[in-house]
Amino acid sequence: MKKYIFIFVGLCVTIALSCRKLQPAAPADNEVLDGMVDGLSADQKMSFLRGDRAFNNEIFTRETGLGPLFVAASCGACHAGDGKGHPFTTLTRFGQTDSTGNKFMALGAPQLQDRALPGHQPEQVPAGATFSKFLPPANTGMGFLEAVPDATLMAMADPDDADGDGISGVVNWVELKEYVQPVEGSILRGGKCTGRFGKKAGAHDLFQQTAGAYNQDMGITSVYEPRDVYTGQNIAPEVSEQTILDVVFYLRTLKAPLQRNAADADVMRGKELFLNAGCGKCHTPELTTGNSPIAPLAKVKIYPYTDMLLHDMGPGLDDGYTEGTATTAEWRTPALWGLGLSKNSQGGKYFLLHDGRAHSIADAILLHGGEATKSRNNFEALTETDKALMLVFLESL
Repeated sequence: MKKYIFIFVGLCVTIALSCRKLQPAAPADNEVLDGMVDGLSADQKMSFLRGDRAFNNEIFTRETGLGPLFVAASCGACHAGDGKGHPFTTLTRFGQTDSTGNKFMALGAPQLQDRALPGHQPEQVPAGATFSKFLPPANTGMGFLEAVPDATLMAMADPDDADGDGISGVVNWVELKEYVQPVEGSILRGGKCTGRFGKKAGAHDLFQQTAGAYNQDMGITSVYEPRDVYTGQNIAPEVSEQTILDVVFYLRTLKAPLQRNAADADVMRGKELFLNAGCGKCHTPELTTGNSPIAPLAKVKIYPYTDMLLHDMGPGLDDGYTEGTATTAEWRTPALWGLGLSKNSQGGKYFLLHDGRAHSIADAILLHGGEATKSRNNFEALTETDKALMLVFLESL
């Protein structure tokens, strides 16, 4: 009998090992955007997991507060795999043409809710309002960007182009939300704080970004954003304060995208060409975070390829709409880390720039204007071989 038991156990082990070999291997960390930073405590991991579940799994309905006007029914609908959005999920912002503020607030500005529950009509851009399409950004690494000190942003800014290089990055000064508590070292100007998130850098931190997205994207009120986008009246919270806090923590502790093949000769040569073309003057390769209550985010070097500043990108990218103190032609430098993985969440095809109009990295470069004209021209002047190498580098990010 024992002989047959051993044979049976042996067969079970063999089958189990065989099945394991048939299972697909998990993707490498540098092939996916989602995942938590290393070094979180047990309690922090639980908060991350709660935020992950709320962000990616919770789908709102009429019964749980959706709408009645909205853009999407869940956070994850616009950020598949924590990556960039698709033109189907673009946001429309409207109504502000300069720093004096939005003149269409009574008509639903600043964001268009272009979907509606049955029995309601979605919004349309009011006559006379300028507007712009905003493609949802990737989420990863944003906690590190939030932890970069204001002083670093100010040091990179060059509003008067003092060095004469044609690049004059500026900070977008935005209204300080009452629920946003500036961290130690924050710089305020006339009661306004630095903007660093969003296409126009219209949000100061991930708290403002998250509470605003629940309200404007899904029509969900919270203790932080109690105004109902449909009635214009303050109503009871439709999402708990704890859920907001968990989602903010989740976004803060998503890992930074990891470069692939960094030591490859073609990638290294491509990086050299990228820097020689002057692209790194806005897409700053390396930054250092400051103090943070989340230990893994504090005082570490990061490689996001952004200065988080506003730059005039010329008339070709001027949509006539703005936020805060930005002009209509100014856009926040997008981080390039994770760029090569963007199409994974976009249906296998690139949709780049603020509205997704560029369908390849090369297209995006060629649509640069304004302060980026010289760098664009430098790219165009490269040999086809060197252009390809520069794109290999960008694909590696």
